[in-house]
Amino acid sequence: MGKSEKFASQLDAELLRALRQHADASGRSISALLDDAVREYLERAQVRPAFRAAMDEVLKDHDELLERLAR
Repeated sequence: MGKSEKFASQLDAELLRALRQHADASGRSISALLDDAVREYLERAQVRPAFRAAMDEVLKDHDELLERLAR
């Protein structure tokens, strides 16, 4: 993990309350929870384009077969 950097943002009040409660209950800092959440979000966001590219390739490669199956 790289160097931490401060930033400011806004969060829905109820969401922030739940985040604080979860941090307290888990014994972790809000910063650590946010690091994990953002990392997971970015990893999932990167999978989608790769999945879409693979799906497009399969559809292109099997276009004729898929057309016959649709009939």
